[in-house]
Amino acid sequence: MEPATKERATRQKTAIRNVIDAARRPLTPLEVLEGAREQVPALSIATVYRNIRSLLLDGSIHMVPLPGDNPRYESNQAAATHHHHFQCTACQRVFDVLDCPGDLKHMTPKGFVVERHELTFYGRCAECARKAGGRSRPS
Repeated sequence: MEPATKERATRQKTAIRNVIDAARRPLTPLEVLEGAREQVPALSIATVYRNIRSLLLDGSIHMVPLPGDNPRYESNQAAATHHHHFQCTACQRVFDVLDCPGDLKHMTPKGFVVERHELTFYGRCAECARKAGGRSRPS
């Protein structure tokens, strides 16, 4: 018999975890809800938040904070490798950027020690750029 402290896997939690793992990009709770409802139609946003909290606590997922925006969540499989993010200014979706510029010491003030870094790029994703005919807003 399993210990009482171990949380039981539910159909809802499994659907939520599957959506986050399959996305290969950080998702908002509403995006998680939309995807998981394909498996569990009666799923509520409260259940999504409760299960996201549980998945964060057990280390299955990772929070992706974005400046001035609500956090997204991605699988720890994605978070296992150092990467950055791109946020589409049209649809607001966030995508993984698997490349990194590397050593940023030359960008920091003299005497500072870089311990870690996070970069977020902003622009239009391929789908939104195609819809706009390739036009982009000036930076």
